[in-house]
Amino acid sequence: QMVLEESGGGLVRTGGSLRLSCAASGRTSTMYAMGWFRQAPGKTREFVSAITWNGGATEYLESVKGRFTISNAPNTLYLQMNALKPEDTAVYSCAAIAYNAAGLDLRHALDYDFWGQGTQVTVLS
Repeated sequence: QMVLEESGGGLVRTGGSLRLSCAASGRTSTMYAMGWFRQAPGKTREFVSAITWNGGATEYLESVKGRFTISNAPNTLYLQMNALKPEDTAVYSCAAIAYNAAGLDLRHALDYDFWGQGTQVTVLS
């Protein structure tokens, strides 16, 4: 079992920055990857970014490339968000894949085993 808890959301103006954190606790020793997803009101959940835990390989949603940076530290996932836009407004959730397995796709929410509760990010125009 793994527990994920996000923090760092808030209200910023266009062009501002926020840093999201996700603290992982429990059975984290075998963790393969973690990611960030977001869901805006009336929209489906969307992949934002992911990182493999040991190799550090990263993936990004095209629209956040160059603005968002994912990183990790022992049992903690970060998302540095710069140059924020109103369309980035959403609830951001972190998620973890507990074990490596064939066929995993870091962009697919269904491949993730554990989820945090989410943190609200609001970007004012």
